[in-house]
Amino acid sequence: MNDSMKRMLMLLVWAVLSCGPAFAQKTAVTLNMADYMMLGTLNVGAGVSVARHWTLEAAAKYNPFSYGPEENRMQNRQQVYNAGVRYWPWHVFSGWWISAKAQYQEYNHGGVFSRETREGDRVGAGLGAGYTYMVNRRLNLEFGLSGWAGWDRYAVYECPVCGFTLERGQKVFFLPNELVLALTYVF
Repeated sequence: MNDSMKRMLMLLVWAVLSCGPAFAQKTAVTLNMADYMMLGTLNVGAGVSVARHWTLEAAAKYNPFSYGPEENRMQNRQQVYNAGVRYWPWHVFSGWWISAKAQYQEYNHGGVFSRETREGDRVGAGLGAGYTYMVNRRLNLEFGLSGWAGWDRYAVYECPVCGFTLERGQKVFFLPNELVLALTYVF
């Protein structure tokens, strides 16, 4: 990701987190446990209520880890940044929700289901839906699914460490994006 994209992302995250009080004056921080099960992908998300039914959302994921010796290496290395909105039919941070977001992903996946390794950059937009269960006034459990589509610039290698290129290209993609099994703390 170049410096101007990083600055724009930081500005967007700052804008989401610094929104003034609207109606609910609530902020939430989320950790998606499903991402941690995906070979240790670290993640954090934040949401800010801007109306009774709307929140602005921003999130980041990071996974620098590789597992196993070179001949059997597995990796799901990535960095992902997204920003979007959620609509809550009842009120924010409780009940059903639908979401839309813009997302950037830099990735390097390989050695999990086959020896081939794919790396590249993706940019796109996604839609999701889910349910948030209020455990108590401050703690929520979230469940949801999302998918996304966009543009992928990629390279495919024979194995995670050999570097022999099988294919390079660019294409449009449609992929599942996220399984949400998250803990949310509401301020």
